Amino acid sequence: MVFVTRRERFNAAHKLHIPTWSDEKNMEVFGKCSNPNWHGHNYELYVTVKGNPDPVTGFVMDLKRLSVLIKEKVINKLDHKNINLDVDFMSGKMPSTEVLAQAIWEQLADEITAAGGHLHSIKLYETENNFVEYFGTL
Repeated sequence: MVFVTRRERFNAAHKLHIPTWSDEKNMEVFGKCSNPNWHGHNYELYVTVKGNPDPVTGFVMDLKRLSVLIKEKVINKLDHKNINLDVDFMSGKMPSTEVLAQAIWEQLADEITAAGGHLHSIKLYETENNFVEYFGTL
């Protein structure tokens, strides 16, 4: 089994906020991430595909095709957008990095399978110190 990873980057804003809570409660739980005027991150996304290399091409998956899928299904929808307001696949969801990683998986898994790969993991860096890894449902 071989694992191959593609890295992409995007910039996006969000706010962690539960509308039914008071501003004080949101600030207590989410701190400055509940800023009413939003805040942004320079995200790094790592998409890892696994499998056995094709005996002819030597590829687990064509990385050009993987890059196109990631850009079409994820990056173009997120880059320079407000995750709370602008991103269709995040509508009604808390825009935490944990939830965003799961939603990115949902955008990519079937597309990668159709292209001959098998999605292994999504790793999403929100900051240089904080990241999430998601391996799909068990």
